[in-house]
Amino acid sequence: MSKENTTILVIDDEESMQRFLSIMLRKDGFQVATAGCGKEGLEQLEQHDVDVVIQDLKMPGMDGLTLLKNIKERAPKIPVILITAFSTWDTAVQAMRAGAYGYIKKPFDTDNIRAILNRALEWRRLSRKLDGSNTKANAALASIVGTSECMRHTYELIKQVAPTDSTVLITGESGTGKELVASAIHHGSLRQDGPFVKVNCGAFTETLLESELFGHVKGAFTGAISDKKGLFEVADKGTLFLDEIGDMAHQTQVKVLRALENQEFKPVGSTETKHVDVRFVTATNRDLKAMVDGGKFREDLYYRLDVIHVDIPPLRDRTEDVPLLAGHFLAKYTHTIGRNVTGFSDAAMDLLVSYHWPGNVRELQNTVQRAVTLSTSEIIQGLGLDLRSDPHLSPELDPHPTYIPREGVDIEIMLEDIERDYIVRSLEMTGGHISNAGKLLGMSFRSIRYKIKKLEIDAKQLKHSSHV
Repeated sequence: MSKENTTILVIDDEESMQRFLSIMLRKDGFQVATAGCGKEGLEQLEQHDVDVVIQDLKMPGMDGLTLLKNIKERAPKIPVILITAFSTWDTAVQAMRAGAYGYIKKPFDTDNIRAILNRALEWRRLSRKLDGSNTKANAALASIVGTSECMRHTYELIKQVAPTDSTVLITGESGTGKELVASAIHHGSLRQDGPFVKVNCGAFTETLLESELFGHVKGAFTGAISDKKGLFEVADKGTLFLDEIGDMAHQTQVKVLRALENQEFKPVGSTETKHVDVRFVTATNRDLKAMVDGGKFREDLYYRLDVIHVDIPPLRDRTEDVPLLAGHFLAKYTHTIGRNVTGFSDAAMDLLVSYHWPGNVRELQNTVQRAVTLSTSEIIQGLGLDLRSDPHLSPELDPHPTYIPREGVDIEIMLEDIERDYIVRSLEMTGGHISNAGKLLGMSFRSIRYKIKKLEIDAKQLKHSSHV
């Protein structure tokens, strides 16, 4: 895309700003069209083959946010760069969510304008190459299994936000698949051929995390025996995924904010400023807003990260996806482990669907892997779940009688009745699975099998029963 064939549309109600940008852009070799209000800007958009729009966010008449939405409706592939002041930051965030490519903060310098404009033009060039057969994006999305309504919403949001360069905050409990979502966003973006760099912020001390992110020079601290390139630099032209962002220390948050806003940083112990072109995707299982209110997380960084918010539901809220996920992991591990396992028994599948999954998809994955590894038949019977830890499956025990009749009781018969009642209820809850029923009651397989025989309980008749 040559500059002489590239048209930049500047929309600003201040004539001095129009002149300043026009002179600078024409000096750089671009074609420039200008407008003083939103209505005139839309007219110019129809008259010219515009490649990038630079617009003010605060204008009389049609406000900047409304103008942006009109531009994205008419020409969704044209990147729009906002001019904003600190006082309009909340509106700027809304605009980013509405599809703006990026923003320039007042006061600004020509280097900042040129840097974001060059990135926007590259985005424009690459966007023309994308089509519906984006195999990398499709493969990444296919790894996120589920057909529930909440997951369909998540898929649509990923597809909508991936091609943009917006910062994304992914939230959800541990084990819900935040890294898979981050990967799908990267592989569905215009940066898909660039690096996808992952770092767990909770796995490092403050000093080590700064070194990991920004790199260091030789002698910066004890043990720094040579220069080291940081992950910000490694992720140049790609995506940097910061997992467990809520575990980041305050001092590191300050440096990350600067790197995020200005795309520049200094290695630890260095005075040299390095520039990068990185998209930020972050994730946490913590409530960042509550941390901001409690003074444990910087408010300015939070609002800069929470431009696009993707919240992943826990597995217990989409139990209809459990059979699909279980089948997906079964196929994966029968192949990698080399076992001839073809499916789950009815009792095992009933238990998978009924279980509360406090560890979410990761726990389900580990459960299926363990079951495939230990299975001695083609059909998985046992799952090895700690059912006593699941309040949704544990029966409520009330061993205390409400009264004792005057004529007395036969304590041995009463205890047998209590045992029979709880064993029957546990067998019903586990679909007649003796081993899992024993786990509910804290009994070994041998002990519960002995009690079933002694109390003349027909476990087979309870095989397809369920009170869950």
